[in-house]
Amino acid sequence: MNDEPVIARIHLNPHSRDVQRDLRDATEMHRTVMRMVPDGLGDSPRSQAGLLYRLDETDTTSTLLVQANRLDPTRLPTGYGQAEIKSLAPMFTALRKGLAVRYRIVLNAAKRERLTLEAKGKRGRIVPLSGADADQWWLRRAADAGLQIHVLTPTNTPPIRPRGRDSGGMRHSLIRYDGTAAVTDPDALHEAVLTGIGRGKPYGAGLLSLAPAPTA
Repeated sequence: MNDEPVIARIHLNPHSRDVQRDLRDATEMHRTVMRMVPDGLGDSPRSQAGLLYRLDETDTTSTLLVQANRLDPTRLPTGYGQAEIKSLAPMFTALRKGLAVRYRIVLNAAKRERLTLEAKGKRGRIVPLSGADADQWWLRRAADAGLQIHVLTPTNTPPIRPRGRDSGGMRHSLIRYDGTAAVTDPDALHEAVLTGIGRGKPYGAGLLSLAPAPTA
């Protein structure tokens, strides 16, 4: 799909039963956001649509950010929430080396366990990272994505255990990072925003949000 990517900010209706269900169940949330992209996208519809999402919650509100090549909020359940859509094109146009930005991302920081010689040929299990190990993982991924991190503030969020036969019983440990950074590679950053970072993308991880940082 070659459509210009857009992002929808959906202010969720806390009285909606569909919203209440989705906030309890990451698999149902994934199904709901997938309703917003076109049908007939083949075997990997999320990837084909370029769909990423993140749930931003405060003590009083829940806001769902959904990014994709095309989005149709009218396909959401009735009464689900109020949606505002904007193009990402102006942000991409503004990216330049040295630009100071604020960022937010929810990540499934993890590594694949190294195997012993006796286990050669098998795949190591995925091990979630936390604390300083997770911070270093994000710093490396950010550098690869064209960002030099200046400030990072981690916030642990509830883990997600998707349901269904395709989940493999995997548990996603999620960490939200907020902070400031400088753009070092606009092209790499453009790609990272479009494709997301890390694992757990079908369940609310990987969406990188950027905004201009305030100048002194």
